[in-house]
Amino acid sequence: MRNLFPRTLQTTIIFLVVGGIMALALGGYFSSASNVFTGSLINVQAWFSARYMAVQDFFTSPRDMASLRQRNAELEGEVAELQAQVIQLQQEVGQTQVLAALVDFIRVRPENEYAAAAVIGRDPSPFLHYVIINRGSNEGILRGMPVVTNQGLIGRVDAVIADAARVQLITDPAASVNVRLQNAETEASLVGSVTGDLNLEMIPQDINVQPGDLVLTSGLGGGYPPDLIIGQVVNVRSRDFDLFQQATVQPVVDFNRLEIVLVIVNFKPVDFAPLVPVPTP
Repeated sequence: MRNLFPRTLQTTIIFLVVGGIMALALGGYFSSASNVFTGSLINVQAWFSARYMAVQDFFTSPRDMASLRQRNAELEGEVAELQAQVIQLQQEVGQTQVLAALVDFIRVRPENEYAAAAVIGRDPSPFLHYVIINRGSNEGILRGMPVVTNQGLIGRVDAVIADAARVQLITDPAASVNVRLQNAETEASLVGSVTGDLNLEMIPQDINVQPGDLVLTSGLGGGYPPDLIIGQVVNVRSRDFDLFQQATVQPVVDFNRLEIVLVIVNFKPVDFAPLVPVPTP
């Protein structure tokens, strides 16, 4: 009987304590303590999670780096291939535009027969101005034939082999072209130079030459057909004690960007050398 009473009392006390705790919890008296406990658990969990991720990265990063390097190499290869395709397309577009311009030029000048040729080389000497084209005697190319672009005159064939020819540009120091000034209605001689500049010589002093005057081939001398465009006068040098005026010409052709040219194949140059009297000693 004595043992039964204390056990009943203990059970009653436990139920009262548990009930009181539940009542306090339901009443929200333990919320602050719960928040502190929950925050502590979250912090501990975050700490363990960060350490776990660090250990996982430590073991997996070498494999990931190797995969990234391989993928980066693949992407660089694809980018290089795409860049090469873009450059090729740009070149094809540029050649198409050049060919279209040459076709328009041929339509405007139907009196001549032309053979298109690609520029495949340049003279390495800084003192000579020549280009090599991929047409030769097998295609009917002969020495002395004029060579033009859709913009204007560039020179004439200087030497020929079976499958190629050398073209002397009008900028060459040894080149000379008989020209006329369209606005001034006079003839002059156009000569090249080591620097590539074009100069007009033998202009009479009484001729009014102005910057902007158009320079064309005159056809005199038999070396070139008439009325091929060369360029415009940019400045004039005239001194009272000189017999002739001089002028500088800006060519219409960009000689540094020659790609495709036209050879006038039906023009036959005339050699006037036997008709020029030789001075007697």
